[in-house]
Amino acid sequence: MGRLGLGGHFGGLAAQLDGVFGADGVFAHDRLRFVDFVDDLEDLLEEVAWQEGGDKKAADGFEEYMLRHYSG
Repeated sequence: MGRLGLGGHFGGLAAQLDGVFGADGVFAHDRLRFVDFVDDLEDLLEEVAWQEGGDKKAADGFEEYMLRHYSG
């Protein structure tokens, strides 16, 4: 993200994601519901879109897409 010039937007992202994925990189369902994770991630993407001069609606559909394709 830093190479794309977006690193400043993700300074706190690592802290937010701490504990969401296990050491093996697999999502830790026992620590956070996937639905909540996707909802929070969509909020973050909306904020980035707004900060980049775009529209928060640029991230619309992300949550629905993720849940439809990756939710068990």
